[in-house]
Amino acid sequence: MNNPNLYEINTRVWLKRFNTDDKKAKLDDVPISYWDDLKSKGIDIIWLMGIWKTCPETVDKYCFEEGLVREYKAALKDYSKEDVIGSPFAIDSYQVNPEIGTESSITKLKAILNERGMKLMLDFIHNHFSAESSLVLSHPEIFLEANEEYYKNDSHTFFKHSKLNNKIFAHGRDPFFPAWEDTIQVNYFSSAAREYMIKVLVKLTKICDGVRCDMAMLAFNNVFKNTWGNVLSSMGYEKPQKEFWNVALEIVKDYRSDFIFLAEAYWDLEWELQQLGFDYTYDKILTDRLKVGYVHDIRDHLLAEHDYQMKSARFIENHDEERAMKSMGKNKSKAAAVVMSTLPGMHFFYDGQFEGRKIKVPVQLGREPHEKIVKCLPEFYENLLTAINSDIFKVGEWSLLSSSEAWKGSKTFHNILVWQWRHAGEKRLVVVNFSDASAQCRIKLDVKGYPEEMVIEDILNKKQYLRSASDVQANGLFIELGSFQSHIFEY
Repeated sequence: MNNPNLYEINTRVWLKRFNTDDKKAKLDDVPISYWDDLKSKGIDIIWLMGIWKTCPETVDKYCFEEGLVREYKAALKDYSKEDVIGSPFAIDSYQVNPEIGTESSITKLKAILNERGMKLMLDFIHNHFSAESSLVLSHPEIFLEANEEYYKNDSHTFFKHSKLNNKIFAHGRDPFFPAWEDTIQVNYFSSAAREYMIKVLVKLTKICDGVRCDMAMLAFNNVFKNTWGNVLSSMGYEKPQKEFWNVALEIVKDYRSDFIFLAEAYWDLEWELQQLGFDYTYDKILTDRLKVGYVHDIRDHLLAEHDYQMKSARFIENHDEERAMKSMGKNKSKAAAVVMSTLPGMHFFYDGQFEGRKIKVPVQLGREPHEKIVKCLPEFYENLLTAINSDIFKVGEWSLLSSSEAWKGSKTFHNILVWQWRHAGEKRLVVVNFSDASAQCRIKLDVKGYPEEMVIEDILNKKQYLRSASDVQANGLFIELGSFQSHIFEY
């Protein structure tokens, strides 16, 4: 699937929009017209985030620490304790949460989407399960065990499992942050753990079309060793010869070659994950550079190798990030949306982005605040999604272009980003002024054979321009754009 558009949904929260006075909505209650609407917008993949069964008993125990409560109150002015339902990334097992539906609900939705040429993506949370997961009793061998000394020295990272004779296990963690106390760490130096997690992936190939792999880089041998080295050596574990992802993706792709793997990835490990077989990796670098707004750095990032670009997932918001309207404001977020959705690779949108939601809802909350739709944003996204919903943006050839000064001494052309798509004789030119002031430039285009009075249509803003083909050929297309304004030209 080339340059797909992905749409993330925070499932447990989103479903409440379909509640009625006498019934809590489940997946089967979502009208087919909802999926038809997303299809009409050009969405190719639906990521239902947070559908797996969790452990309600962890909520009181782990989900009310001071920092989290501050986040709850910031997101919901009328927050109450009942709104907290626990993290969707601290799961009991890969069974569908009964609050959402059944496995049959998922397979039914997959069929509905597939009939419309869309795919279904679900979570694969490889690093950990809930600290209260039933798997600790049935499959204790897949988790990272430790000894009394580790527990005595660091009772935040290690815990005694009361249902398993007070055996000591590690909580899941990212090496740069404290452990997530509501989780238990999977041991990737254990062959039993690797085999179990690969079996989970193989099962998922039968009920969905792809997985978003949470914090994918944590399974790297070197990362895992650096995080847990002392524990691993004390418990007699040695570094495996192969990377988990290398083995897992090879096996899964044998079952389904079209199964999509999207990696949440940081720490400059994106390219390495792509080489191990991931179809797409998060492009957090682009997100951060768009937020900062240094055009030179954005352009430099787009000079990466073509294969890397094609496997990059571009986004300006998701459930972990601040909402784009909050972090960038209306005009800058619109310009950033044009950038991210007209580049090669995956275009990753988040539910609420099209309406301009500003409040980031912590994943532990089961309710979202009411927010007004931002005037003109739905129309902007409708125009943008319509403009990119064509073969040229799916299978065309992309190239980064350069601009030049509009007149001698003018320097604002440095603030303009330009690239072009070509396919089957068609051309699209994307021009974005990514600055807070007006900017002008010239763009060299080959328009030999065009009529002298050539028509250039801006399909984003629904405008047409008449230009002299000889002037464009000799001097370049003159562009003047206001602050954070964009063109998508068809010519």
